[in-house]
This record gives sequence, structure tokens and C-alpha cells, in this order.
Amino acid sequence: MIQLDEKIYFYFLSVIPVLVVLFILLQIWKNRTQKQFADTDLFKRLTPSRSRFKSTLKLLFFLVGIAFLTLGLVNPKMGTKLETVKREGVDIVFAVDVSKSMLAEDIAPNRLEKAKRLVSEIVNQLASDRIGIIAYAGQAFPQLPITTDYGAAKMFLQSMNTDMLTSQGTAINEALELAATYYDDEEQTNRVLFIISDGEDHSADATLNAVEQAVEEGIRIFTIGVGKTKGAPIPLKRNGVVESLKKDAQGEVVITKLNEEILVDIADEGNGEYIDGTNTDEAVEYIKEQLLQMDKKEFEAKQFAEFKDQFQWFLGIGLLFLFLDVFVLDKKTKWLRRLNLFNEKIED
Repeated sequence: MIQLDEKIYFYFLSVIPVLVVLFILLQIWKNRTQKQFADTDLFKRLTPSRSRFKSTLKLLFFLVGIAFLTLGLVNPKMGTKLETVKREGVDIVFAVDVSKSMLAEDIAPNRLEKAKRLVSEIVNQLASDRIGIIAYAGQAFPQLPITTDYGAAKMFLQSMNTDMLTSQGTAINEALELAATYYDDEEQTNRVLFIISDGEDHSADATLNAVEQAVEEGIRIFTIGVGKTKGAPIPLKRNGVVESLKKDAQGEVVITKLNEEILVDIADEGNGEYIDGTNTDEAVEYIKEQLLQMDKKEFEAKQFAEFKDQFQWFLGIGLLFLFLDVFVLDKKTKWLRRLNLFNEKIED
């Protein structure tokens, strides 16, 4: 496992594209200026030892050096000792709706981003609970199995989008059935499922049957509603720009609404509660209180206890490339000229 100490230094990498742009502009300016004094063939005759590729090579060395020095400042650490530790917590699975209706912007910035923020903030409040993530639309997909790696959970969470599942629609029953397979400990009685959705469900009867089965397996179901009951259209975007609004078969603009009724029914049948996700802080605080009241189950988890600094390797490689940049000249060297690696025309 790799741990990064000072991620803020990654901002130094933004210098690289700036230098590339400046280099290109400089080369354009040089070429224009040279053409004012002599044509290309004459200029090559006047400067036979000038290499067209050394300047690019020098820039490449410099940029690679900067990149490795930046990684050295970030100070990557490698886990060297894995230990088994005992923890107490609850097994929590988040089922996040990624259907197209979650693109509606009746709650800023849109329903899906709001759902992802809610899950992320809940994870921030956890201490030793195990978590898993499911994405669902017309079908359910296991995004992350039960784990104690909260960093990985957030990474997978941020990658979720409405294009990740080809089967569109909203089948909450699929998410419920998949969630039941996440709880691999038969003695684990503290099983919690959070369904984060706008409540649109194309299989309501199957959903309630799945809820009943989940309850029999000891799963407690909470639902979190995102969106507004008055509804909103579904924008279809390309590169962040709205191209059109989703329309039905009759050509009418589709208005998707928060269906609190089905979410309340699921929570009631699932021995949980419906939570309004409009106010993130209030929703997260309420969920935190609910989790604290639950009995904790002891389980074993493996984690790295010792990490070894690796910054010296990156600093060394970075300094090596900067050293090469200093000693690589723009002029052609004799032995490279003989090799003619770039198939340059050699003037007599």
C-alpha cells in the first residue's frame, strides 16, 4: 500500500503544461525571426552544428526532473508491515442510484453529485465500520466490496456516473438483492443498507418483496431522498454544455420528480427510516447518531502498521534528469552526428 504525505505539492505539476506552451511559443517566435534574416536552407548552412532535436530533448529532461522532484516532495511511503487488528463496527452498504434521472438539477449541482457528497460525508464520520458501495440503475453493479479502506471507497465513489451502466431505468430491487450478498459474516447482526435515490422505481412490487427478504436476513434499510417533489427536466450534456432535454416517445420533455412515498415505504418495511437529503449537514448528523446507537460487532481487519519513506528515490531520479538537462547542449555531438539517429540531411 502506498501512502502520500504531502499531496499539496502535486500543484507543482501544473508548471509542466505551462512550460510546454511557453516552449512551443518560443520555437514559433524563433522560426519567424530566423526567416526574417535568411531562408531555411541558408540558415542550416550557416549553423551546421545546430540540432533541431536537442532543445526538445533538454525540455523533456527538465520536465521529467520537475515531475520526479514533485513526487519526492509529496513523499510517497510504502507499507512494509501488515498487521491484523480487531475492530468494532457496523457493516454498511451504500446503494447509489446512477440512472439518468439523477442528472436533474433541482438540487445543486445535480442529484447524483449530491448523493455522492452525502455518502462521502457519512464516510468521513465513520471510525471503524466496514463499508461497501453498489451502483444501480436498470441493474445493480458491485462498485466496492465490504472494506475498511475509506480512501478506496471515496475514489470509487467519485468515479460513479450515469454512463457506467448500459441498462437504464431504476430497479431498486436489483440493488437490494445484490446488497444481501455483501454481508459475508453469518454471525454479523449489524447490517445496514443506505439507498440514496430520487425514488423513481420501475419495479415497485419486486422492490417490496426484495425488502421483505432483506429484512429476513437481518438487514436494516435506510433511504435517503435527493431531489425535489416538484421535479425538474433531465439535461443531456456534452463536454459540460447542455445540448437538449430528455424527451419521451411523444416528444414531451420528461419531468422527473422525487418520489418520497416509495422511499418511505422501503424504509418502513426495512425497519429503518427515510431521511431527507436536502440539507447535507443535518442528514449526516442524524445518520451519525443512528449508527452510534447500534450495537457494534467485533471483527478482524488487516492494515499496514509501518510505512517506509521512498522520497529519496524520486529526488535522486529528478536530480539526475536536471543534471542531464544542464549538460546536454543544443549543438550536435560528433558521434551522434555520425549515427544520424533522426535521419537528418548532412551537408557537405
